[in-house]
Amino acid sequence: MASPIQQTITRLISHYPWATSPLIVGAPMKVIAGPSLAIAVSSAGGLGFIGPGASPSDLESSLSLASQLISSSPSLSKFAQETGTLPIGVGFQTWAGDLRVATQVLEKFKPSAVWLFAPRHGQKELDEWSRKIREVSRGTKIWIQVPSVADAVAAAKSEERADVLVVQGADAGGHSRSKGAGIITLLPEVYDAVNDGVEPENQIPLIAAGGIIEQRGAGAAMVLGAAGVAMGTRFLASREATINRGYQRHIVDASDGGQNTVRTQLYNWLRGERNWPAGWDARGLVNESWRDHDKGVEFERNRELYAEAAKKGEGGWGERGRMATYAGTGVGLVRGVKGAGEIVSEVRDGIRKVISRASNEL
Repeated sequence: MASPIQQTITRLISHYPWATSPLIVGAPMKVIAGPSLAIAVSSAGGLGFIGPGASPSDLESSLSLASQLISSSPSLSKFAQETGTLPIGVGFQTWAGDLRVATQVLEKFKPSAVWLFAPRHGQKELDEWSRKIREVSRGTKIWIQVPSVADAVAAAKSEERADVLVVQGADAGGHSRSKGAGIITLLPEVYDAVNDGVEPENQIPLIAAGGIIEQRGAGAAMVLGAAGVAMGTRFLASREATINRGYQRHIVDASDGGQNTVRTQLYNWLRGERNWPAGWDARGLVNESWRDHDKGVEFERNRELYAEAAKKGEGGWGERGRMATYAGTGVGLVRGVKGAGEIVSEVRDGIRKVISRASNEL
């Protein structure tokens, strides 16, 4: 008889029949995770998410392009035609999103999943988004990103109960809670808090995120109780990412992410983003902007230098550059640019080998 976790994985995959277990998810990175990346991940048997655009109005054009790109994949086209649902997901930073615009577009295109995170008003805000999305697109599953056990329990016990929880550890790149735990401790505690003693058919699938770059970390997450893994930093170095090549080179060249990344609001502020909810910041690679800040250079001067660097194109990025390069602590494991489909297959096949080898060696 299948274990509760295996049953949960089977149930999760049943909602995305083109996908193959272990499920590899492309995180909804703002602007960078566009239609091409999302479709490439789903075409390879994963689940790709489109990230928030530069503004809420970008969503319709992104989903329109995604619906056109689906024709290149027979399995995705078949699913879309049979269900009227797009075989990709969409991510929203709810604090910065426009729920009215979002629901209008989601009603038209109906993605398979919506990933919600960064609410300004906690679970109440997530509930409002979840309820409205379900009203306009009943086939869309609600994924809630949680950075703590308390947030996971709130999402699990809410009347608008999440369909999937994305458990994000503190090693994650980009935006997350300022306080957090690594995925090794956070995931099993969340699992116990929301699924321990719960009948398998009612357990919430957990997707591990934060610091997962390749098969060894992904395999460990599966052993800890994950039903799949989400990766952001790894897909920064994919051919389909909408990313400045200077940014991408910095990702590939970087190493020792525990020392060479920082959690800070500085990069947000330099980009003109000062409205993030309290308790949130972002992890990015150390560069000249950070070093000047650390040395006490006044912010206004730092911002002037940042603006000058922005005019240099690819040259604005890099260890000696100044542009924000969001990345997780696992960035040193990113060693080259590959196609997103190749990354999905490599990690998925690698998970099986890692778990099999560990089982044989014990």
